[in-house]
Amino acid sequence: MAEAKSSTKKKQRRSVPTGQLHIQATFNNTIITFADGKGNVLSASSAGACGFRGSKKGTAYAAQIAAEKATELAKTGYGVSAVDVYVKGVGLGRDSAIRTLQNFDITVNSIKDVTGVPHGGVRPRKARRA
Repeated sequence: MAEAKSSTKKKQRRSVPTGQLHIQATFNNTIITFADGKGNVLSASSAGACGFRGSKKGTAYAAQIAAEKATELAKTGYGVSAVDVYVKGVGLGRDSAIRTLQNFDITVNSIKDVTGVPHGGVRPRKARRA
């Protein structure tokens, strides 16, 4: 019997010294995503993925734990040492996620707020009849 030849190519671990850190902080959850310069995701974590449930997901502590998990993956797997931070949303995890980077010796090059701002808003109610 002829054996099927399986080509197992070892995946090349690429080094990404500088990248992007995207923090989406809502009242209900905090999502942390590390990306390379082009925006391709390297690692990601959220408060919900770290085991927090319900209203605890929106806390600053949950965001800190999620940031630690994502940072550990990005640093060990890809060697991320400097990031540009993009913060979106109004949740409690905004600051604590950025402060967590100091524990892992990751340099923060810039911090930018990319929270969406409504221009035009929702349609107003119809006029009240007198």
